[in-house]
Amino acid sequence: MVAPQSGAVWTVFDRGERQVRGRLVDKRCSSVSGAIASANRSGWSPVLALNNVQVLYDRAIEAVRDVSLEVPAGAMVALLGSNGAGKSTILKAISGVLYQEDGEIVSGSIQLEGSAISGLSPRAIVQRGLLQVPEGRALFATLTVEENLVMGGVTRTRSETKEGLERVYELFPRVRERRAQIAGYLSGGEQQMVAIGRALMGKPRMLMLDEPSLGLAPQVVDAIFEAILGLNREAGVTVLLVEQNAQLALQVASYGYIIENGRIVLDGPAEKLRSNDDVQEFYLGFSGGERRSMRDVKHYKRRKRWLS
Repeated sequence: MVAPQSGAVWTVFDRGERQVRGRLVDKRCSSVSGAIASANRSGWSPVLALNNVQVLYDRAIEAVRDVSLEVPAGAMVALLGSNGAGKSTILKAISGVLYQEDGEIVSGSIQLEGSAISGLSPRAIVQRGLLQVPEGRALFATLTVEENLVMGGVTRTRSETKEGLERVYELFPRVRERRAQIAGYLSGGEQQMVAIGRALMGKPRMLMLDEPSLGLAPQVVDAIFEAILGLNREAGVTVLLVEQNAQLALQVASYGYIIENGRIVLDGPAEKLRSNDDVQEFYLGFSGGERRSMRDVKHYKRRKRWLS
């Protein structure tokens, strides 16, 4: 399991960044269920809540159906699933960018801190503190690293942008070293650091990460997730993590949802999901206590039950 460096990110954000609605995140909540219980006792709503969301592409192709999930303040929640399961569609629906691919939310609701956001523009959603790091990094390849970062602070003042750059450079010293380099020439790991840094320029209260480990070497993945853990646990940034690497995601998250064919088929505390027979077989590659590849898995009846 990747462990955060003590104090590594605390210097990046001032004390106010650890607060959610004026209160420090209760680090004693070891799972999202504990965080929800704590939130309910104090009258808080989840930071993000999806209620029975259905998404269609081209007004005909159903990509997501009846999806409901919650992300409490200060939590890291994982959304797991295979290719084409609907993970990225959910993030696009939350971010307000479905229209770019002729997609739309046809039913259900999405709320950020108790207010509906499904009808807002992407810019308005960003201004409310919800930012996404897209799959594949999506940097401006012909701009420098620093120019890419500045683009992330477009809703901020000049002084806030300057402060944001320093925060990112403290979090990712490698990015500081590469700040004048053209982004398209960076390694995959460096590009991922820049993509996360660009999102942090918007001073997010909640960060959504789409496949941050995709195509990266294990050592680079460890460094990226160490930074993500620090942002969540030390700086109090709420995180929704989309990952195909279920083993890694369930190590760092406190709660998880599993999506198949556009609907949630299982959810629970990460520790319980890691010990679930179906999850071990279909996502962690374990069966009968021995590691196996997916092509060796023979128990299709359980998977058929999930998808029925």
